[in-house]
Amino acid sequence: MVEEQIIGRDVKDTRVLDAMTSVPRHLFVPEEYTESAYIDRPLPIGERQTISQPYMVAKMTELLSAEPGMKILEIGTGSGYQSAILATMGLRVWSMERVESLARQARERLRSLSFNVSVIHGDGRNGYPREAPYDRIIVTAASSRVEPAWDRQLRPNGRLIVPLSVMTGGQRLLVRENLEPGFRNTWYDYCRFVPLLIGID
Repeated sequence: MVEEQIIGRDVKDTRVLDAMTSVPRHLFVPEEYTESAYIDRPLPIGERQTISQPYMVAKMTELLSAEPGMKILEIGTGSGYQSAILATMGLRVWSMERVESLARQARERLRSLSFNVSVIHGDGRNGYPREAPYDRIIVTAASSRVEPAWDRQLRPNGRLIVPLSVMTGGQRLLVRENLEPGFRNTWYDYCRFVPLLIGID
């Protein structure tokens, strides 16, 4: 997976590559998809949600440019796979999941595999002000805008990455840096994610 799908598509950060190699992706998908866990496409995890394709996980993680010890807010826990990658890299992770059953499953899965991640059931559009500010914020669902709460909770010189809906359809990865005053936006790959929904289930 790493050699053919990730290195082959120009992801170069060795810490990201090492994390993608070491985290057992098949443990983060439903049993019926175990044999497909390492192919380069998203897979269903229930509740109309997916685990992102390996390349997109690696690309977004590389774009975070996070250093060990940094505080990370993840919006959209899903199965917990992205959280596990971040924790493996020595990052302190708080992850928001709007679907209670997915939050519970991810929390139990990550704990059983000894990944130190705080999983919170809540509406990720509001961020998690209790632990703010964050050095990095990563959004793993398609958003129609950068939520004001994310900007407020991002530390100066912090970095946010989000798949943002664009006029041409689908989404494009946006990296937003807090330069205080003001923000700098840089656009990267086109992509397709499940939508970021309102409220909690």
